[in-house]
Amino acid sequence: MMGGGSVYWGRKEKSKEVKGIVVIFAWISIHEKHLANYMDLYSSMGWNSLVARADFLNAFYPERAMSLAFVLVNELIEELKIRTCPVVFVAFSGSPKACMYKVFQIIQGTGESHLNLDGNHLVRSCVSGQIYDSSPIDFASDLNAQFVLHPSIRKMPGPSKLVSWIAKGVASGLDGLYLTGFESQRAEYWQTLYSSVDLDAPYLVLCSESDELAPYPVINNFAQCLQELGADIKVVKWNGSPHLEHYKYYPIQYRAAVASLLEKATSVYSHRIQKLRERNGMHDEISELICDLQKAAVNSNQSFRRVALGPSDHFFLPSSAEYHNGRESGSLQDEQRERPVSLPVPPSINAHSVLGQILFDACVPKNIEGWDIRFSGSAKGQPFGSARRHSPFLGIKCNRRSRL
Repeated sequence: MMGGGSVYWGRKEKSKEVKGIVVIFAWISIHEKHLANYMDLYSSMGWNSLVARADFLNAFYPERAMSLAFVLVNELIEELKIRTCPVVFVAFSGSPKACMYKVFQIIQGTGESHLNLDGNHLVRSCVSGQIYDSSPIDFASDLNAQFVLHPSIRKMPGPSKLVSWIAKGVASGLDGLYLTGFESQRAEYWQTLYSSVDLDAPYLVLCSESDELAPYPVINNFAQCLQELGADIKVVKWNGSPHLEHYKYYPIQYRAAVASLLEKATSVYSHRIQKLRERNGMHDEISELICDLQKAAVNSNQSFRRVALGPSDHFFLPSSAEYHNGRESGSLQDEQRERPVSLPVPPSINAHSVLGQILFDACVPKNIEGWDIRFSGSAKGQPFGSARRHSPFLGIKCNRRSRL
């Protein structure tokens, strides 16, 4: 299903004095006038505000919540591409179920969400804090009736029993329609909220024992679970403020708690960016070192090719066969000193050419009877013929030790 609410900027200044972005998750239970007071509060502290106002049915239609979450994340990515800064999520009332938990799934790459990895990493690296005001709410069957009707309708004059009966009737219809999938959605909702610990951002929970829509036991259990998971969480509890009116009843304490969380979020973001820069700097140094080694290897290989492949050079290297045959005396260094390393190549005569054939016929007698070829009197253990054949053409002596 399409729709799901609206996304707009409550305050958007381009000044360098802006400290960060507060993403406000609002639901139908909060009035526009009250929402403007919170935007003024964050603006007075130097933070821009991006608002995601979800429709009532988003809590029952995950597709609508996901649609709104996509719009919000895309808008946030476009802004962070221009200038990165700390981002703090602020959730009011039932907005975590109506949109916020889907945003977590998008930036963490879980659920059915699909977004480019660069955008996920950008938002994750900037999320530096979370604030829950009269939230989160456990969307159980007995609580749905309290959120079915708009607050303005519930405050209308008339018999309260009639209004209550209508609310319970609508809630029962919704429960009967989505009974099979609602419990699984509820489990996914809480699991996603707990998984937000991986963002490594501090929490601030603002609640009251007088809040009937967001009962303190539910919020306290949520805070304890986060603390057991290793979260940095602070819970501020009041006694006399109703749902979503903590700022109205306790403005000084409320402002101090929010200011402390925003300051901590700024510190977390700065420390995180510093670590990323150090890590990237280390990778750059390693990359430069590897690049230098590769260049040195290429230059060395080219120099070797120039020596070995020169038109007037011979470069002798011991073969692997010489190592396997073994030696009774001498060393590899002695043999390498006895071998010629670089000699000019004189012009040679091919025995199969016309001039070679004439010289061969003139110098070699046709009758070789009477020649005494003895293999016992060999040069260094080789026959004369073989030693003569393997000697250099110009009579250059080549000393080799016996391998027999």
